[in-house]
Amino acid sequence: MCSNYTPVTQSDRLLKFFGVVRERDELPVDMWPLGLAPFIRLAEDGSGNPVCDDGVFGLLPFFATEMAAGRKTYNARSETVARLPSYRESWSRGWRCIVPAEIIYEPNWETGRAVRWAIRQPGSVPMGIGGIYRKWR
Repeated sequence: MCSNYTPVTQSDRLLKFFGVVRERDELPVDMWPLGLAPFIRLAEDGSGNPVCDDGVFGLLPFFATEMAAGRKTYNARSETVARLPSYRESWSRGWRCIVPAEIIYEPNWETGRAVRWAIRQPGSVPMGIGGIYRKWR
């Protein structure tokens, strides 16, 4: 995932597109590492039902002593997620999630300078981006 996105925060859109209920409704704002945004995971009761929680954008590893660690761990790469200490526990325990996003932003370097490009689905349909999570403290 990128380092900046617009999360799906409106409860009606989360219910329509992802089948989850969110207790509060907010207008979407740009999200950066360490920001708080919704993510979707399986319920802990074993029912297999999806639930919507708020979490920090940036995985906080078990050895992190402060929140700032999330600034370095917001992108888990498929080639290393199973072996790097920052991500290994979440991966091996199956702590997978979906990050609901309206838009992701990436720099375009065609001009030699970073130009912010918005990437979105056609028809105002949000994206579900695969992620991992863990509880911290």
